[in-house]
Amino acid sequence: MTATLTAAPAAAAPMASAATAGVSAATAGVLPVLRIPPSRGADRVCATARRAGLAHAAEHGGPGTVTVVAAADAAQALRGRHGAGPLVLVCDTVGRAGLRLALRAGAVVLRAADLTEESLAAAVRRAAHPHPSIPYPDLSHLLTSGSRPGDPAADGGGRPALTARQTSVLRLMAEGHGNADIALLLRCSEHTVKNVIYEIMARLQARNRAHAVAHAVRHGLV
Repeated sequence: MTATLTAAPAAAAPMASAATAGVSAATAGVLPVLRIPPSRGADRVCATARRAGLAHAAEHGGPGTVTVVAAADAAQALRGRHGAGPLVLVCDTVGRAGLRLALRAGAVVLRAADLTEESLAAAVRRAAHPHPSIPYPDLSHLLTSGSRPGDPAADGGGRPALTARQTSVLRLMAEGHGNADIALLLRCSEHTVKNVIYEIMARLQARNRAHAVAHAVRHGLV
């Protein structure tokens, strides 16, 4: 039977719980409902969720329910999954190909070795956001050597492609470089960098730099 978790009433929530306080602040005091399908690691996820301030609920969550799947790797966690909605994967192993696959599915990935009350709450908070962010360590893991043969790749599908210059600028943006540093590294003017970033934002229909990077990674553009 699928476990369903939801927030305990505000009065009963432990005030000292950093994980609970962080998620509540992001969701106007209401934690997202969690669905945890049965699997080898589901019991540990359920126990961690309870310690983070979550309690069992008899009913299933509605729209916005965050599904948390425990599995050996991302490919196993996503196998046979057809449902939509926010998704957190708690994986024993997180390799480049699996991470890329998960991010392109719109999932937030958490390594089982890093599972704590705080990390689970943070992952759920990111997944419940309309535009989930990608933590820098994950971006770095994906971008240091780029795509490789056999990695899941976008097949076009109407998605905009990036030029070599735009990809270079986007990678440096992902590494945290400002416009001046990017201009120096690419041996061009800062004005050129600004123009390229404007082109990237327009092509990806991104709201800001972080959104542009996350969009490009999820759609296999970098």
